[in-house]
Amino acid sequence: NQVSRYHLVMDAINNAKRLPRGATELKAWCAAQLARHQAYIVEHLEDMPEVRDWTLADRVTG
Repeated sequence: NQVSRYHLVMDAINNAKRLPRGATELKAWCAAQLARHQAYIVEHLEDMPEVRDWTLADRVTG
């Protein structure tokens, strides 16, 4: 459904009027994460742990 955090970051970069420094690298990293995640799903039939177990609280308090 392309609403993962990686997709959202890539959409923000694609729609930005001005790209911040590192945006191209960040977008490439997000694309790589999506490919890695897809490969993991094919092999394990479930999301990667860092996707499956992610919570906002981990980022807010970290």
